[in-house]
Amino acid sequence: MKSLNIKTVKVIQAPLAGISDIIYRGLIRAYGSKCLLSTEMLSSEALSTQPNPPIAQFDPCEYPLSFQIVGHKPHLMAKAAQALENRASVIDLNFGCPVTKVVKSGDGSAMMKTPQLAADIVKAVKDAVAIPVSAKFRLGWSSENENFIEFARLLEAAGVDFVTLHARTRTQMYGGFANWEKIACLKAELGIPVFANGDIKTVQDVQRCIEVTKADGVSIGRGIMGDFTLPARIEKFLETGKILPPPTLQQKIEMLREHLKLEMEKMGTLNGIRYMRKFYSFYISSVRNASKYRQVLVTLEDYDKIEKTLNEILALHSSD
Repeated sequence: MKSLNIKTVKVIQAPLAGISDIIYRGLIRAYGSKCLLSTEMLSSEALSTQPNPPIAQFDPCEYPLSFQIVGHKPHLMAKAAQALENRASVIDLNFGCPVTKVVKSGDGSAMMKTPQLAADIVKAVKDAVAIPVSAKFRLGWSSENENFIEFARLLEAAGVDFVTLHARTRTQMYGGFANWEKIACLKAELGIPVFANGDIKTVQDVQRCIEVTKADGVSIGRGIMGDFTLPARIEKFLETGKILPPPTLQQKIEMLREHLKLEMEKMGTLNGIRYMRKFYSFYISSVRNASKYRQVLVTLEDYDKIEKTLNEILALHSSD
């Protein structure tokens, strides 16, 4: 465990299930960011029987590191937090995941329907651990049921140390646009730090988001996919006002190669290659005919053929 002063944190890497594994997080750190890293979402139910699952693996270089847990039973959430406390800088409570299989169990953003239970979970976890506890949630279950301010006030009263608001409702899932003005409303209501989440994919997005929300920092999810330099570039902007250029295509391809090789080492060659298919479109999004190249890359299971395709992309687009 490494202690954390939340006032020093300006950027949080948002957890992404099946994405933000130990390799992904290590690469964010390798590209210079000091941000608060986050594990993939961990089920409190599963942790009660398997306290050290593979997705909870981490490296000390990742600190500061948040472990995110999900569930709807205060005693199990507290037990899970205790099991993770000696390796975590922060315990993050997921009250925002909109995925059907999660909310069907009463977890994730289904907790927006039971604000007092969410507050009870915060209190149980705070009583169980001595490290900071955060919570992530949405505007509400639907546009007709936006209760994020009431929800956050209850969590604050229960002792949560900081919160992250994804500025969409559960029924929006990841569609439409994040309503940053609602984050500004929440920031005006709370005495604890508020982090903004939703539609933050560039340094310019951060600039606009902070102007609108007056948030204490930002939480970034999919914007990092295909660009591990983004958190560090955001930190540079927030510290100095300077906007560094995004990586070139050459740099992004090198990043992809590094990511692929590390996943192959961890999972084995074939499993690593198959795992990386979900990332290709993010690395080559700026390329003409990107969808055509992605369609080729996701069919390949031989590393040399992948290298050949990447070299072809570079050769044809080196002047773009």
